[in-house]
Amino acid sequence: MRMKRVLLLAMIIGFSASLLAQEFAPPEKELRNIAIPDLRAMDDLPNLEKGVNPYVKSGVTPSETDVGETIYDLQSNACTQNRFVMHADGTMGATWTYGMEDGSGFADRGTGYNFYDGSEWGPYPNKRIESDRTGWPSYDAWGENGEITCAHISGGEEVGLLLNMREQKGTGEWTEVLLQGPEGHEGVLWPRMVTSGPNNETIHVIYLTRPVANGGAIYEGQDGALLYARSSDGGQTWDIKDEIINGLGEDYYTAFSGDGYCWIDPQGDNLAFLVGDNWVDFVLMTSDDGGDTWEKTVIWEHPYPMFDPNNPTETDTFYCVDGAFHGAFDNNGKIHVTFGINRAMSDGSALSWFPFVEGLGYWNEDRETFSDNVDALSPYIGSDPDSELEDLYSLIAWVPDLNGNGTWTQDLVQPGAIESIGLYYLSPSSMPQMTIDANNDIYISFSAICEERGTQSQNYRQLFATRGTDDGMTWLEEFVWLTESPVHTFDECVFASHAPMMNDNFHLLYQRDEEPGLAIRGDEDPFTNNTLTYMSVPKSDVQGVEEINPATSFKVYQNYPNPFNATSTIEVSLKQSADVEVSIYNNMGQLVSQIDKGELRSGLHKIQVSASDLSAGSYFYTVKVDDSQVTKQMIVR
Repeated sequence: MRMKRVLLLAMIIGFSASLLAQEFAPPEKELRNIAIPDLRAMDDLPNLEKGVNPYVKSGVTPSETDVGETIYDLQSNACTQNRFVMHADGTMGATWTYGMEDGSGFADRGTGYNFYDGSEWGPYPNKRIESDRTGWPSYDAWGENGEITCAHISGGEEVGLLLNMREQKGTGEWTEVLLQGPEGHEGVLWPRMVTSGPNNETIHVIYLTRPVANGGAIYEGQDGALLYARSSDGGQTWDIKDEIINGLGEDYYTAFSGDGYCWIDPQGDNLAFLVGDNWVDFVLMTSDDGGDTWEKTVIWEHPYPMFDPNNPTETDTFYCVDGAFHGAFDNNGKIHVTFGINRAMSDGSALSWFPFVEGLGYWNEDRETFSDNVDALSPYIGSDPDSELEDLYSLIAWVPDLNGNGTWTQDLVQPGAIESIGLYYLSPSSMPQMTIDANNDIYISFSAICEERGTQSQNYRQLFATRGTDDGMTWLEEFVWLTESPVHTFDECVFASHAPMMNDNFHLLYQRDEEPGLAIRGDEDPFTNNTLTYMSVPKSDVQGVEEINPATSFKVYQNYPNPFNATSTIEVSLKQSADVEVSIYNNMGQLVSQIDKGELRSGLHKIQVSASDLSAGSYFYTVKVDDSQVTKQMIVR
C-alpha cells in the first residue's frame, strides 16, 4: 500500500494534519537482532559529569500553547504519569518535573505547574511548588473544587513523598503533607496518584521502595516492592498504607522498576492500575470496592517467571512489553489497554534490549490474554508463526513509513544506525496515551521516530495518533501526524500525558526540545530548554479509513457481566452483513435457549441474554455467523 496523504477539514494556522496510510515496515532482520545494554530506572543524575551513551552520538490543526519549560528533561523512565487534567468546568491544570539549575545538580528540581482559567494559561512558573527537592509528579482533582499533586523527594531535607493540595484550583496556598514508606524504608520513590469518589476526596497512591541500586535495601523479599496507600482526609491519616497487594509480592516477582506502572483514571468505586516491563508480567490490577480488595489479570505472561534482573540468568531473546503503557475505562466499565512492544534478552550477566524492535499493542478485558511464548508479542506477524498479535486488531500502530518506500530504518540520518535513535530504553514507537469518549471511541497518541526530521546525527521523535471503534476491533489504517506543522520541524516531541476528560477535542500535554534523546541520559546533548506544550486535537481530525482485522469477517466478545443473574450482553462485530444466531447449551450439551437475530448489517451488535429461564450454573453459548461459529462459556449465579 502506498502512502496516502489526506488533508483534514479544519485550517486554523495555515497547515493541516495528515492521515498517513501505513503498512508495517519491519526493520531488516539483522537490525532486529541488534541488542543494547539495558538500564534500570534512575531517580536522579548519577553524577554531574555527563557520560557517553553506548550508542547515541552527539500543516497542523491541533491548537497548541506553550505552558512552561524545564532543562531537566527526564519526565519518566517508562510510563508517563497522569500529569494533566481538564476539570469538569473546562479549566485545566498541567504539571511536570521542573529544573532549571543544571550547574547545581538541579537543586531547584520539583513540580512545575500552570493553570488554564477558562480563557488563558498563566505565565511560565519560575520555581517548583514544593518546599523540598522533588521529582515525578502526579496530578489530579481533589475535593469539590481543588487539586492535588504527589511527587517523591530526592536529595532533599526529608525522604518520602510530598503531597501538595489546595481547596481552590488555580489559586491560593498549597498545603503540604509528607507520606513516608515503611520503617527503615521511608524514602520511597516514583509515585503514581489518583483521586476518586463523588468529590475526588479519596487519594490513592502506588509507589516503590527504594531499590538497592538507588541507595535502598531489600523489602519483604523484593528489590523494589510496589506499595499501595489510601487516604480520605487529605493525607492526614491513611487507612491503607504500605500494602503489598496480593499477587504482587515476593511469591510472584523479585523486583519492580521505577515508573513501570500507571493508574487508569477511576470510574466510581472502580479502580485499576497497570504494572509491567521487560522483566515481569504485564499485569492489570482491578478493584470494584475502592481499593479494599483487588483482582489480578496477567495480560502478558513473562516467559521467565521470577526473573531477577539484579542476579540475571541466561535467557533466549523474547518479545515483551517495553514498560510504557496506558489504559482507560469505557462507558460500560470495561478496561482498554495499549502498550509499547520491544524485545529483550539476558546473557546471564547483563540485560539487553533491542532498539529497532517496535510496535504498539492493544488489549481489552473481553479478549484472550497473551501467553508466555517467547514470540507471543512479536510484531512480525507474517514471519513469526507463534505471534499472538493481529494486524489492526492487536498490533495497532508502529513507526510511520512517511515516504512509503517500505522502510524507515534506511531513511534515518545515519541509515540503519542505532546512533540515529535517542536513548529512552523504549520502543521506537511508544509512550502511548489513551482517552475514550462518550461514544466509546478510543483515541491514542504515541511518540515515534520520524524518518523525515532530525539533526545531522539523530532523528526526532514526533507525535502521532490513531483511533479505535467497535470496541477496539476497528482501527485507523492511517495514522494522524499531530506535530506535522513546520513549527515542529526541529522538535523532539515526547512524554505526552492525556487529560482523562474530553469534549469535541482530546487534550494532552507533552515535552519538546531541539535535541533528540535526553540530556539526563547522557546522549551527548547539552542541557537546553525543553518546552511543555498543551495540545487540543479535534476528534474530527482523527478520522480516516478503518478496517476490521482482515484475517476474519467477524468477532465474538465474551459476554458481560459474567457471571450474571439477570441479563448479560454478547457483542458481535461484523465486517459485512450476515445471519446471526445464538445457541445456549448446558453442561450436558443440551440446547436450552436459542436467539435468532436474522440478518444483521456490518458493525457492532449487542445481543441480550436473560437468566430468567436458566438455573444457576455453567453454560456454553455458540454464536453462528453464516457458516462459521464461535463458542464461549458463561456462568449464571
